[in-house]
Amino acid sequence: MPTGGHLEQSDGTSWMAMYALNLMRISLELARHRKIYADMSTKFFEHFLYIASAMAGMGGKGLWDEADQFFYDNLKLPHHEGIKLKVRSMVGLIPLFAVEILDDEILKELPEFSERLNWFLNHNPHLAGLVSHWGEKGMGDKHLLSLLRGHRMKKILLRMLDETEFLSKYGIRALSKFHEKNPYHFYVDGQTLTVDYTPGESTTDLFGGNSNWRGPIWMPVNYMIITSLSKFHQYYGPEFKVEHPVGSGNYMDLDEVSKELSMRLTKLFLKDEYNKRPFLGTNDLLQNDPYFNNYIQFYEYFHGDTGRGAGASHQTGWTGLIAKLIQN
Repeated sequence: MPTGGHLEQSDGTSWMAMYALNLMRISLELARHRKIYADMSTKFFEHFLYIASAMAGMGGKGLWDEADQFFYDNLKLPHHEGIKLKVRSMVGLIPLFAVEILDDEILKELPEFSERLNWFLNHNPHLAGLVSHWGEKGMGDKHLLSLLRGHRMKKILLRMLDETEFLSKYGIRALSKFHEKNPYHFYVDGQTLTVDYTPGESTTDLFGGNSNWRGPIWMPVNYMIITSLSKFHQYYGPEFKVEHPVGSGNYMDLDEVSKELSMRLTKLFLKDEYNKRPFLGTNDLLQNDPYFNNYIQFYEYFHGDTGRGAGASHQTGWTGLIAKLIQN
């Protein structure tokens, strides 16, 4: 870092926790055919716990901020215990992605994995306490592996499903709209560094002018949010409800929330009440010309307020995920 020290990242750490759980799931499926992979499953389970432990201890108090009820990055400076960078961004939502569901069937089918897992938890109680509800079976005798307990998840969703913060008419913004009127300022070496809500194209040349993380709607992380909520629902079931949108008085279970978010993303491409496709913005030719208006482009990201497509118009590799959401 230019300031010295290093950055303890909520998003980077959560990605690695998710990665460990993904590899655990893959190795468990392989172990059904070749038992040797059960050892690898245990290894990845242990890695997940060690990553969760690191996340809980970063900055001395972890990356979770009790006052704001949100995850933040922590800037660890020389001779300083750390400064939480209180930017309400996708950084604080990505811990949702580290979630996996295991049912009793696979634990019975692979007793070696189950025995080693329980041995490890019994001999490492400080790590066992980090596994959310592992010993408590959820819907359909399922077990939950997650960085988040239900209380923290609800607190994160309280911001994510708030239309004055992350929730847009067309999906989840990468940065809270809160920062539109409340930019985050960081002061260092006589400079003021600012993060504000930028719903469309970047206003700076940083990172090549890429503003995916500064306010727009970005399809791949929206897709991950939706699939993660679906996984949580498999454990918590229909009794676990959250208000959506916040302030509406309307309560939904997590599966219903995931489907409603999918619909918001789908609306980017559908014609609205004015017979316009939001992703085409105010481009009259593309909106109205019969030779253009039914050809769908897969933009890199979308304006956090209007849904207008921005960045490259050919990012089928990730924006094409909309097809999967429509299919579901």
